[in-house]
Amino acid sequence: MHFLPEDEQQRLLTACFPRSGLTLEQLWMRYFALGGSQSLLELDAYLNGLTTLPRVDRDMLAHAVNERLDELAGPPRAPYSHSVRDGKPLHGPLKALVDLLEGAHRAPPERLPAVVAAAGRALDLRIGLYLADYDQRTLVRADSAAELDIDTTVAGDVFRRAGTAVTRDDPGPTLWTVLLDGVERLGVLEIVPTDDADPDDPVLREQCRWLSTLLGHLVTVTTQYGDGLDVRRRRRHRGSPAELLWQSLPPLTGATESVVVGASVQPAYDLCGVVFDYALSERWARLAMFDAGPHTGDASYAVVNALAAYRAARRDGATLDEQYTAVGRRLAGSGAAVTGVVAELDLVTGVVRWLDAGHPPPLILRGDAVLPETGTVATGFEAPPRATEARLRPGDVLALYSPGLAGATDRMGTPFGRERVAGCLAGGTLPPETARLLTQAVVAHAGGELRSDAGVLVARWLPR
Repeated sequence: MHFLPEDEQQRLLTACFPRSGLTLEQLWMRYFALGGSQSLLELDAYLNGLTTLPRVDRDMLAHAVNERLDELAGPPRAPYSHSVRDGKPLHGPLKALVDLLEGAHRAPPERLPAVVAAAGRALDLRIGLYLADYDQRTLVRADSAAELDIDTTVAGDVFRRAGTAVTRDDPGPTLWTVLLDGVERLGVLEIVPTDDADPDDPVLREQCRWLSTLLGHLVTVTTQYGDGLDVRRRRRHRGSPAELLWQSLPPLTGATESVVVGASVQPAYDLCGVVFDYALSERWARLAMFDAGPHTGDASYAVVNALAAYRAARRDGATLDEQYTAVGRRLAGSGAAVTGVVAELDLVTGVVRWLDAGHPPPLILRGDAVLPETGTVATGFEAPPRATEARLRPGDVLALYSPGLAGATDRMGTPFGRERVAGCLAGGTLPPETARLLTQAVVAHAGGELRSDAGVLVARWLPR
């Protein structure tokens, strides 16, 4: 097998790219759909000769360019790093993978269920796609009006546990598996063998696992350029403040080898004044939450401004104090009464530090025990208080939560309270499920009527 020198491949690929007529963003989308993991900035640097890429990424990039050149029919093709044989798989798992990728290429989001069904036929499977609604109470079928309750059905149990299960009711055995984009739970797949295969077959389960993972990526990617799947997740109208905040939030779940993060906010369709954020790296988990208090017309703009200032400072490499100061500077003179907390967890030592601006102090749970509250709370973001520091042990849970979560009252005026918050966090479930159950308990306590938004961000430290 002959391999093309890396610098020669880079030179020829760069020469072919302009002939494709693609923008850099369009090229990245095609490359990502093929399974590429490099960022848009890394692709830009490679095409400008500023960095190198692994061979598999160079070849996926070449394939993305060649796909477009084949559509245009004419210009010379970009070279691969080694000689390859043409040929498309005709059957089996690889055919299902190719069918899924080719079917999703340039397909509108609402066509994805049909693409999935076609890929399933290559594996002798009938596949149904269910997506979780924004309240995370219902699984909604993407191509029909069918719904499944998350808290009372087998499919819901699979979603809650991020696992798999088999049912053997009519019309036959069915495998249910969670739909994931990375670690983010999006819904479930309903998989029915059409060739009398056993759903407990480990090979079949493995095939369904990678199909689910790839499909999860495609659901997320297609939702970024169309509303066809997103509207299926909505059970009612979402106001403009909630629309703004949801677009500003990171995924509800994030994880690395050392930490798992889960979040939840309510009311999902009327969210107005609470946002959260996190950034995970090899060494750090950086966490934040901001709250504009009771619902007002400008609450959403105030917390989005705070979030934007925090992210900008954090991404500039600012210290925790400087992040806090940047938020205060952005809010100065706005008249917005925003509270919040910014924190950083050292994923090697377990040391966590935070700065609090009028927010409930974070909760730290060790098993079922709550560590005592310590530290200084400032009244606002005017000047950073002295940072509070604690040391986590493996398996400890750290939770940031909004004032409206513990402060939600029932009809008798009794607040949900910090003790109930701690009790919900001590269940031992995965952080995203812990967060979901906690906010739903708060909504139930308040009789479905929240006067202030309820938000929680849960992190569990699991050092390697």
